[in-house]
Amino acid sequence: MAQPFDAYQYLTHLRGHWKVTLVTCGTAMLLALTVSLLAPRKYTATARIVIEAPAGSDLRAAMAVSPIYLESLKTYEAFAASDDLFFQAVERFSLRDGSTPIEQLKRAVLKVNMPLNTKILEISVTLPDPKKAHAVAGYLAEETVKLNRSVNRQGDQELIGDAEKDAAEARARADRAEQAWKQAAIDGPVEQLRSELDADEELRSSLEERMLKLEADYPNDARVARLRGQLSELNRRIGSVQRALAKRSTRLDQLDAGRKGAQAALRTADAHLEEVRATVGYRGERLKIIDPGIVPERPSSPNIPLNLAVGLTAALAASLVYLTLEFSYGREKVEPQRTSLRFAGRHD
Repeated sequence: MAQPFDAYQYLTHLRGHWKVTLVTCGTAMLLALTVSLLAPRKYTATARIVIEAPAGSDLRAAMAVSPIYLESLKTYEAFAASDDLFFQAVERFSLRDGSTPIEQLKRAVLKVNMPLNTKILEISVTLPDPKKAHAVAGYLAEETVKLNRSVNRQGDQELIGDAEKDAAEARARADRAEQAWKQAAIDGPVEQLRSELDADEELRSSLEERMLKLEADYPNDARVARLRGQLSELNRRIGSVQRALAKRSTRLDQLDAGRKGAQAALRTADAHLEEVRATVGYRGERLKIIDPGIVPERPSSPNIPLNLAVGLTAALAASLVYLTLEFSYGREKVEPQRTSLRFAGRHD
């Protein structure tokens, strides 16, 4: 039957074997110190970039930064950590020795991150040469700023190109509408028809007046019949002119409405083009280097205090596990002996 755990015996066992713990910890710390001193030193240089709100945005909106907006700024990490930019730095500063894969080298050398709830982009470069690490970090920061400007400039040029295209199309529509309206006015003038219509109506009034006088004085006179015939013919001609005038006027009114609509669309397109040109460079976020960093004087790796702490912790854990197993094994050996002694005492 297994005995219950006795804490006092366990602590006594640990206290009686303190030399094991001491030797284990001393050996582990010595090994950690030796490895740390023999390991090649590496230095980490850091450059910092601030991400400012677009210049054309409302100042109050720029100050009210939301967590969602800050999270969206993490996309700029991809600018600084782009494979193409890092490859340029590798070629420029001769960072690759032998056949080390570029992906493995990038993981070992470059670290890009944004501290939580900030608009600061940190670019850290770790290399054996502190001056080269500082130079590479500064180069990546400068190229990141240039890349952002290039992207913003390209976006602005695309917007300007689209606005210019819209303005050109609107101008072409306005020119066609103006030309169609002028040509219709030349091919089908309405002023001439109006003049003819006015003259015919004046003539009709005169004939009607003469006919009424003749009918009053000479109802059966042949001249009354001729005047009626002339009035009938004149009425047919006036009706024809009125229909032609109405048709031409309607056509000209439609073309004039289209011309005015095209001119209004042209003014809108021109205004949009001017607005786009005036806001070039003020849409996207602006990146600015606020801390180019310094040449590091203390190595970031190996971290001797950290390595010693890790070695000490591991040694304590290992010695504790060893002494615990030894304590358990010792109790398992003693238990059968005690059982035999109790059995022998009963028979005596």
